[in-house]
This record gives sequence, structure tokens and C-alpha cells, in this order.
Amino acid sequence: MEKIVAGVQHFRTVEFNKHRTFYEQMASRQQNPIALFITCSDSRVMPHLITQTDPGDLFQIRNAGNIVPPYSAAGGGEGATIEYSLEVLGIKHIIVCGHSQCGAIKAILDGGNLEGLPAAKSWFSHAEATKRIVKQKYSDLSPDEMAIAATEENVLVQLNHLSTHPCVAARLSAGLVQTYGWYYDIGRGRVLEYDQSQMKFVDLGTSVRAASPMPIRSSERDAGFLLTAKEEL
Repeated sequence: MEKIVAGVQHFRTVEFNKHRTFYEQMASRQQNPIALFITCSDSRVMPHLITQTDPGDLFQIRNAGNIVPPYSAAGGGEGATIEYSLEVLGIKHIIVCGHSQCGAIKAILDGGNLEGLPAAKSWFSHAEATKRIVKQKYSDLSPDEMAIAATEENVLVQLNHLSTHPCVAARLSAGLVQTYGWYYDIGRGRVLEYDQSQMKFVDLGTSVRAASPMPIRSSERDAGFLLTAKEEL
């Protein structure tokens, strides 16, 4: 705690005073974030550092495994935050970002580690599709490769869950919001994005690629939009 308290004191006496006008202006007006950034609670993942954005630029949801429960699931903070970000703040961009060495992904793949953690076990049920996809498609990979594949597939699963929320589905249909799937490699400082045209994650370039949903077929109407899973690691 000493490090945290010292940091607060440094912020108040040095950083805040250095940028006092910026903070005063920010406090005097309605927030206007660029994007909703949904990522893992992992302490090594710092959205503002990765994106080099300023306070006020990112509206955030953080939880174990960057999970977005489907709309039909019990109401919770994720659904309320998504709804608020679109209906009130008018956000037009939503990023779901997984990351390397994710403990939640390891727990999802190895359910035995969840004994004694009933809340976590229930929460990770929203990634059951991820677990089954990995078992079906990547059983021949090494553990490290499988973890990467699982993290990427989980981003796509959660993007599909995101599209079941009525406020998201309506805006996707009207072209008023775009969704993006990212993978952050902590050890390399590298960010990959899902490219729908190639059906795989590629290096994030200077131009972004929205993870556009597939059109709904009548038999899938209750499931929302479907992203095509990637073909390879």
C-alpha cells in the first residue's frame, strides 16, 4: 500500500498541477469517450498505456476473462455498462481485448482449478463455447499454442455475446456502431486485431478492421449475430 499511497501523493502534487487546466476542463463537461474497451481484470493489462489515450477517452469494462454475458443471462454490471455507453454516451466503437498468459483462459480450459471457487466457475460458464471450440479444433496444439488459440477464440465468442444485447444489435444493423476483436501480447507489446476477411488475427496496423457480424439467418435469429471463427492460429 505504501507504493499506492505515494503514487497518489505524487499525482496530486506533481502530475495534477502540471495538467490542472486539462482536469478542470474535463470535470466541467460531460464525458465523451471514443470507445468502450472491454478487457480482462489482469493487472498487467493497462488499456490507456496500450492505446496511449488520455483520461476520458476510454469507457471500460474489466472482469476475469474479458467476458460479455449474453443478454439473456441474469442482469449485471456488464449489460448495464454496455447499454449506458451506447444509449447515453453515444459510443460508436466497442473493443473486446484478450491478452497473453491469461489466468482466466487457463481456468476455463482446466476446470479442475475452479474447485472452491463457485462464483468464478459460474462466471466462466459464459465461456463454455470457447472451451468446446478449443477442444474441437485445437486438440493437437501444444499447451502454449492452445492458450493463444483459446484467448483469440474467446474474443470472438464474447463479441458474439455482445451482439445479443438489443442496443448493440440495433446499432450494428443500422451501421451506427462497430466492434473490434483484439489480442494483446504482454511480453512483446504487440496488439493483434481480428480480420474478418482473412478469418484470423493479424497485426494491428494504422487502419482498423471492424469485426463485422455475419448476417442473421432465420434459424439463428434468437442467437444474434455470428462471427466466423478463425481458420488457423
